Amino acid sequence: MAHRAHAARRPTLAVVGATGAVGTVMLELLSTRADVWGEIRLIASARSAGRKLTVRGEQVEVHALSEDCFDGVDVAMFDVPDEVAAHWAPIAAARGAVVVDNSGAFRMDEDVPLVVPEVNASAARTRPRGIVANANCTTLTMIVAMGALHAEFGLKELVVASYQAASGAGKSGVDALRQQIATVAQDGDLGTRTGDVRRAIGETGPFPAPLALNVIPWAGSPADAGWSSEEMKVRNESRKILGLPELKVSATCVRVPVVTTHSLAVHAVFESDVTVERAHEILASAPGVVLYDDPATGEFPTPVDAVGTDPTWVGRVRRSLDDPRALDLFLCGDNLRKGAALNTAQIAESVAAELG
Repeated sequence: MAHRAHAARRPTLAVVGATGAVGTVMLELLSTRADVWGEIRLIASARSAGRKLTVRGEQVEVHALSEDCFDGVDVAMFDVPDEVAAHWAPIAAARGAVVVDNSGAFRMDEDVPLVVPEVNASAARTRPRGIVANANCTTLTMIVAMGALHAEFGLKELVVASYQAASGAGKSGVDALRQQIATVAQDGDLGTRTGDVRRAIGETGPFPAPLALNVIPWAGSPADAGWSSEEMKVRNESRKILGLPELKVSATCVRVPVVTTHSLAVHAVFESDVTVERAHEILASAPGVVLYDDPATGEFPTPVDAVGTDPTWVGRVRRSLDDPRALDLFLCGDNLRKGAALNTAQIAESVAAELG
């Protein structure tokens, strides 16, 4: 399908879900990154129509989601729930827009490329359905660094433990954590007796157990054989992004009492022997990665280091004591930035350059 963008004007962008948590970060990014867009059209549910949001220093009115919203749009970024994206993304594509979707609706569709620009940017140019998918925030926290190491050593296996922030469950997750923290702060003895935190907190919000003063070894919804949907996303999306359909991946996803930034402990096995020195060189020069690794002086990434920043932070890089082909490392990444909005923006910008 021919697109309307041409050299005489900059492409028109639609941001669908502009009022949500990721949409808010997206507007900030659009206001601070290199400006490649002409009109930016803000779209949300009918209840948000008429609101005005600031983007690029200007107040822009929010429009209710409808088919007509996509008339004249060249690129549409979707930051909405899966079911909304599943319905509306094909409509936007049929109207001539290239859709960059941040939901899980299309990630494993074989006709929809799953793109992380630092790893497989060229995949975005082949999109039979007019849709490009953005990966899950947990996968994105590790995949840029792992892609750089894979290019050098050849990745064979991943064993992953995630430490996922409350914001991964949306605004309700953050609100629940803050309320729980306020509750447990009232009693300095909470956490010392069986079940006392659960009784004190009562309603746990979107989580299956209290999150304050606790960790929850579950994120997502039930999948087959006891695995969670988040754990399957790490496996399936890593395989697709890296082009390794037989990659062995085992993940355990854990929710922790952090507002924003996902962390992962990764054990990676490669085809060839590895050294920490060479891994450091690769990671230090990899786009989208910050190497922060000197434990003797207290330098290793934590969520409070990474929150509000764009790169993946990597530290605690060690060669396995039992396998010269394996590395162990710890990674942190803001799940609302690179884990959602930034990667979507990067894909959209690459499409804009292609259309121009």
